[in-house]
Amino acid sequence: MPRHPASLYAKATLALALLSISTPFPTSAATAEVLEIKTISWQPELYHGWPTLVRRTNGDLWVSWSGGRESHVCPFGQVHSMLSRDDGHTWSWPRILLDSPIDDRDSGIAETAKGSLLVTTFTSLAYEDSLKKALQLAEHTDKGWIHKSMPAAQLARWQAVHERLDDRARQAELGQWLIRSTDGGITWSARIPTLVNSPHGPIQLRDGRLLYAGKELWNKERRIGVCESLDDGQTWRWLAEIPARPGDDVRNSYHELHAVEAADGTILAQIRNHNQANAGETLQSESSDGGKTWTQPHPIGVWGLPSHLLRLRDGRLLMTYGHRRPPYGNQARLSADHGKTWGHPMILSADGTGGDLGYPSSVELGDGTLLTVWYENSIRTEPQPTRAVLRQAHWKLVP
Repeated sequence: MPRHPASLYAKATLALALLSISTPFPTSAATAEVLEIKTISWQPELYHGWPTLVRRTNGDLWVSWSGGRESHVCPFGQVHSMLSRDDGHTWSWPRILLDSPIDDRDSGIAETAKGSLLVTTFTSLAYEDSLKKALQLAEHTDKGWIHKSMPAAQLARWQAVHERLDDRARQAELGQWLIRSTDGGITWSARIPTLVNSPHGPIQLRDGRLLYAGKELWNKERRIGVCESLDDGQTWRWLAEIPARPGDDVRNSYHELHAVEAADGTILAQIRNHNQANAGETLQSESSDGGKTWTQPHPIGVWGLPSHLLRLRDGRLLMTYGHRRPPYGNQARLSADHGKTWGHPMILSADGTGGDLGYPSSVELGDGTLLTVWYENSIRTEPQPTRAVLRQAHWKLVP
């Protein structure tokens, strides 16, 4: 497996940045031509959630997600992955990378300059409220638990999984995690705490550092900010907090960040916003000093969330995001000025049946076309519950 020392990586990316700055960007007034949309998940009986896609330096594609699930919130989540060696035409059978005793949610994946694979996730007890309500109703139902939303067999499964640990042990399982592979995904490390979490994980900066823009999930403050790793993802330390807009509620209304380093060295972090001001929009903060300080988040005129950011080979920035109102689907926008402004929306999919979809992430293939993967809830077929699948769009930018 090829390896790329951080020093060489930094020199190469710096040269690319200087070239991009001195060369006029192609116009951002491009349109998206969707070449193909298809479902890529293998197990329709399961709920697939919140994926991330990465293209390795050797051309392999990896997608990771929260799999093994019954529903959007349940106790069964695991971290799954698939591999494609033909640009997404075919995908391997899913592999379970991580299965903690409680729910493993979201999954980011990245390749470092040294060739390591990093997969992120977080653990959650969000299912406990639903379980508690179901148990209370079952206790007060003379004929047993027969409610269609939680049949008796499902309640028994949930309770059995829940009772593998006691309350103290379940609480100890909560965290934000990363697993790491240095042999191309054959073997994986134990869980590494990362201080923050975001759906699509960390990025590599041109100076060799790994930067993780995210949110603290299980402490009192629940700040948003960035942490960094100087040892290829083995340890993480807090770097900087991203300040809130006056009047905004960080703890309850800022979520799910992702970052990118623009060709001019600016680092952008985008934020899922549920504050009253610009509710449902993506906010953006910038750093011009390597992530040490950040601007107050500001709107960029994009309704939709959460976003994934990618720098294209020509230096333009691409953001993809879920659109959770009609037309339900996924959209993309370009920036030709290092993230200062964003172009018009380009529709990648618009055939969703509701708002339980999105989290798209994108890669640029060797021929310059793009591949975007997201999750999407399928149409309900009674009496079967809904199941979410992974879908992908193969598309290209048309000037």
